Amino acid sequence: MLQKQPSQSVTLGADLRALRKARGMKLTELSEILGRSVGWLSQVERDLSEPSITDLRQIARALNVSVSSLFRQTTAEAHEQGFIVRAKSRRPIGSREAGLTEELLSPDLTDDFEVVHSTFEPNSQITEPVSRPTQEVGYVVSGRLDLSIDGTVFTLDVGDSFRIRGEPFRWMNPYSDPAVVIWVIAPPVY
Repeated sequence: MLQKQPSQSVTLGADLRALRKARGMKLTELSEILGRSVGWLSQVERDLSEPSITDLRQIARALNVSVSSLFRQTTAEAHEQGFIVRAKSRRPIGSREAGLTEELLSPDLTDDFEVVHSTFEPNSQITEPVSRPTQEVGYVVSGRLDLSIDGTVFTLDVGDSFRIRGEPFRWMNPYSDPAVVIWVIAPPVY
């Protein structure tokens, strides 16, 4: 289903709502975790109330995202907001694993998917498999990356692509060059 045209300015509240829904959480569940009322959280998601920095830290922790990923870049010109993300205006996102830099390529998190630019530094890896209720597709733009999906290790080169449908996975870059992968994730998780 196609989403509505983006408004003049997509908001923090819209991103918070998208992140909460992507995790299958109801307003009541998140408000209980935060120790706040459902009404307050609903107002935050509708941009009728502004959360404090402490609130944002608690929300980020509850949604398992970095606080910095909740702050959007404001360098987009008004007519580009919701449509264009300039290279220098990408939002840092992700788990902050050592050796991994992730940036949001999507204008916001309000669609049914997100597009992520991932850079895997040489000689880096995650040791524990990641498993999440998503469908993910990736395309290797540069470098080489080893990807374990459900225990099977694949070596991916430039131009290769992959799909993960909820299986546990982990990545390894034992090579001497960074690997850059464009990653599409549905629903959004960051």
